[in-house]
Order: sequence, then structure tokens, then C-alpha cells
Amino acid sequence: MESLLELDFSRSEIDAETERLLSRLDAVHWNKDTCAIIAPITLEINRLKKEMNAIILAHSYQTADIIFGIADFAGDSLGLSREAANTDADTIIFCGVRFMAETAKILSPEKTILLPAPNAGCSLAESITAADVRKLKEDNPGVPVVCYVNTNADVKAESHACCTSGNAAEVVNAQPGDKVIFIPDMLMAKNLEAHVDKEIIAWDGTCIVHEEFSPGSIEAWRKFHPDLKVLAHLECDSDVVDISDMAGSTEGMVKYIKQSDATHFMLVTECGMSDRLRVEMGKDREFLGSCVLCPYMKQVELPIVLECMKSPREDQIVTLDEDIIRRAKTAIDQMMAH
Repeated sequence: MESLLELDFSRSEIDAETERLLSRLDAVHWNKDTCAIIAPITLEINRLKKEMNAIILAHSYQTADIIFGIADFAGDSLGLSREAANTDADTIIFCGVRFMAETAKILSPEKTILLPAPNAGCSLAESITAADVRKLKEDNPGVPVVCYVNTNADVKAESHACCTSGNAAEVVNAQPGDKVIFIPDMLMAKNLEAHVDKEIIAWDGTCIVHEEFSPGSIEAWRKFHPDLKVLAHLECDSDVVDISDMAGSTEGMVKYIKQSDATHFMLVTECGMSDRLRVEMGKDREFLGSCVLCPYMKQVELPIVLECMKSPREDQIVTLDEDIIRRAKTAIDQMMAH
């Protein structure tokens, strides 16, 4: 990649971009000098977006410089999927993990989908294969398969419906019959049992981030902050979900916080979510407690995004078999309808 010193921006442009970045990133303890270092990169990425007629989608678990420096939209899997489906851009740069970029390709097969970090996977997606799903269907004839969005495209193609953490209960209840195969998150399946009217046949996958949380850390923080509102992701263990004030998707957390009169919150999810909300919510709300980093999400960095936009490698261009796209879209359409 070309040297940052060769990026052709005036001192006034860099200074203005530094101030723009600092106005957002100060909330997560970035200083002016650090913002000045990345200013030429964010300027160039945002210039290239216009030149390429491209948009950048970033998951909420991305770092703050990605979300507030270059992203056109930041959100959860469902929100990102809707943006991918509705955009008029020719190119989508996905700052996230592979299954998300594949979902964008399924929804917009005519568009160029770039994944700057092609090795960014997901423990849930990697826990199950298309062959595993076929075997589940063989062992449970006639039982519909609902796959969580954290699955690869070929697994979605073998499923009857796809869902996100925000609409999983709705999608499961919408399936025919009194049983549903839910893949691949066994902890989410357990958390759904009280909210669905069907027997759930679960797989044994887990998220390497959310399986790390325990009730003990929540109880310890509540001793110091009795007014603390705890918001847990549905990928967490049921022991964590049961003692939380709210459980759901990351965007469900955003909605809850906006409507709450509380001032102290603990987000039981990946670290990037708390950083995003520290910027967006300002000083009126404080986010406390521990978090766990996702090693996959954190593979995306500004220089990698810039390099991908300028000269994408073959492995950074998302391609899928047409039959996989056609069959997976049938499942994803149900996710988008709820």
C-alpha cells in the first residue's frame, strides 16, 4: 500500500478531518495526535467511496475509528442486511465477518461485495456445515430448520428460514408444526424456549465471546451500582440472561437505552458495542462492567480497508455459487420479513 505521506491532502483538510474524528472519538479516549495519524486514511477512504459509488457497512462490534471514521451505516446483522438490500451503491465494503458479507452478496448478487478481512470468521458459523444440516433433516423428517444469521451461505441454503437475535422468536413461531430445528447456537436456543410455542431441537454451537460471561461479574457490579441496568445478548448463557434487565440483539439494546431513564448500563456483549454507545449517547449515560473482544471482528483495520478498496485481492471479493444464492435467499427473505 502506498505511504500515507503520499496521500494528497492539504494541511487544512487534514486538520479539519482530525477535528471531525476527535469530536466523536474523544468519548472513547482518543486524543488529537492519534486522530491526526488516521485522518489521511479516513479522508482517502471517504474520497474513494464517492469515486467508486460505494458504501461501507460496519457491525457494531467494529472499533470506533471504523464506525465513526468511515462507515455509512453501523448496526446489527438485520440492520446491515437491510442496508445491503436497499442501497443503490455499486460496491459494498463490509467491515465485519464473512457470513455478513455473504448475506450482503445473497441479497445483492449483482453488486461487488468486498470483505477487507477475508479470514474474519465466526465460531458459530464454523460449528456447523451444510452436511450437518442435511443429516439433521434426515434424522427429523418434516421438521423445519431455522438458522441463526451467524451461519455460512451453504448452511442457509439448507435451511427453511433464517433469523437474527432480534427476531428469532418470531421466525421460530412462524414455522409450521410443533417442532423446529434451531441452529447453530445452543445457548440462544435455550433462551428462546420460554418465548416460543414449539419444541426446539438444538445444535451445540456457541459464540466464543458470549459464552465467556457469567452471573458472578454482573452480581459484583450491581453491589456497587444498585441502579445498574444489565442488557445481555441472547447468545449468552441462560444463567446470565435470567438475571438481566433485558435480553436481545444489539439494536434492541440501543432501543432499550434510548427509552430508559436509567444512567448506568452494563452491556453483556462484545466490547465494541459499549464504545459505539459511549460516542452516540454522550455523557448522560455511563457504560460499566467488563466486555470480551471478538478476535474476528477486530481483524478489520483502516489500512486494510483502504488497501482493499484500492486493489482488492481475489480473496477479498465475495463470490457465491448461483444455486447457493437462490436457495439461501429463500431463508433470508423470512428473516427480512420479520
